[in-house]
Amino acid sequence: MAIGTDSIVTLHYTLKDEAGVVIDQSEPGEPLAYLHGHGSIIAGLEKELTGRNAGDALTVTVVPAEGYGEYDNELVQSVPRRALRGIKDIKTGMRLHAQTAEGTRAVTVTKVIGDMVTLDGNHPLAGKILYFDVRIEAVRAATEEELSHGHVHGPHGHHDH
Repeated sequence: MAIGTDSIVTLHYTLKDEAGVVIDQSEPGEPLAYLHGHGSIIAGLEKELTGRNAGDALTVTVVPAEGYGEYDNELVQSVPRRALRGIKDIKTGMRLHAQTAEGTRAVTVTKVIGDMVTLDGNHPLAGKILYFDVRIEAVRAATEEELSHGHVHGPHGHHDH
């Protein structure tokens, strides 16, 4: 069965940056399983996996527009430390959740200078070209329950919600 919309795909992957440094990977013996065609993985990788089969191994390069988006300087702002009340010991690299006009957004603390804190609302991989090594383990049709819930359930069709 070839990968298409409503397929459950199980794969192993390694994600590297432009310097070849591993950013993320599936755990040995624990492949990633996802529902294809429903935005469960980044668009560029999903597009390249369409039509592939179990047993295929491939290398995929994903540009920012099909990954985590272009880096947007508008999503970086400095705020007074008092705006982050309730958060003690603010440090560079912390991931926080901020309320915005568009709803809750994950932000990263990129600088702390005196009373000012710089927050970056870009995804940490925004603006980066991504390099995936992928090995497809299995492909199957999604169950009606998986389709109605929009995600993969366990090996016996059970999933804790």
